[in-house]
Amino acid sequence: MRFEILRLDDVDGTPVDSTVVDAASVNGIVQQAASIGQRIWIRPAATTAS
Repeated sequence: MRFEILRLDDVDGTPVDSTVVDAASVNGIVQQAASIGQRIWIRPAATTAS
């Protein structure tokens, strides 16, 4: 499963940028964001029909 991780603005919480990662990478990104106090939003990545 893939997830979209959005980095949020510190002032108003609007998305600043995003990246799509696999499930195995989510924990590392969460740990890194927590260590620097960064606000993030994680949601399942949109899938496209084949």
